[in-house]
Amino acid sequence: MHKPARESIKPQLPVPDKLFYKIGEVSKITGVEPYVLRYWETEFPFLRPRKNKSGQRVYVKKDLEMIIQVKRMLYQERYTIEGVRKRFGEGIALVPETKATNEPKSMITKNPAEILGSVKKRLREIVKQMR
Repeated sequence: MHKPARESIKPQLPVPDKLFYKIGEVSKITGVEPYVLRYWETEFPFLRPRKNKSGQRVYVKKDLEMIIQVKRMLYQERYTIEGVRKRFGEGIALVPETKATNEPKSMITKNPAEILGSVKKRLREIVKQMR
C-alpha cells in the first residue's frame, strides 16, 4: 500500500565521517529505501555511484548530499522526477553559506551566476576592509 508523503519522509540521521558508504548505510542515513536509490540511479544521470570489485555500490559524501537534495525536492517541495532532472540540468549547485554573509550554514541551491556575483561582492568587501 502506498504511504502518504508525510509518513514516507523519515528523519535523516547524522552523516558519519567516512570516505565510502554502502547502499544500506545510505538508506539508513537518508531514510530512502535501497530500491528507491537504485531507481533514482536510472532516472538521474548525476546519481551514479561507483561500484567496488564485488559489484556493490559505493557512495561518497557528495552522493549523499545529492540524494538528500533529491529527496527534499521530490517529497517536500513536491517536484516531479522530470522537474528534478530539469533543475539539476539548469546547473544549480550546493553551496555552504558562511558566517560572513550572515546567513545560516545550511546547504542551499544557487545558480552559478549567483555564486559568482556573491563571490565578487565578498571580494570587494575584503578589499574595502584592507584599505
